[in-house]
Amino acid sequence: MSQAFVREGDDQWLNEVQPTVPALIHFLTRENNGIRVYEQKSFTDDKGRVVHVMSNGLSYAKNDKGEWEVR
Repeated sequence: MSQAFVREGDDQWLNEVQPTVPALIHFLTRENNGIRVYEQKSFTDDKGRVVHVMSNGLSYAKNDKGEWEVR
């Protein structure tokens, strides 16, 4: 069995990424075909969550379970 075939089903989901900004950046860069995604700014929303605005045009925050989600 080829290595490519074995790895094909090993996709990672956003909510499975470690709850750190470097892990989020690594995941988003990989999902963006290797083109680096970086944090443009961050702010605290009205619920007290830190929101990270990324260069891919989306914002991300951790939910109540500590998992990343698109905001």
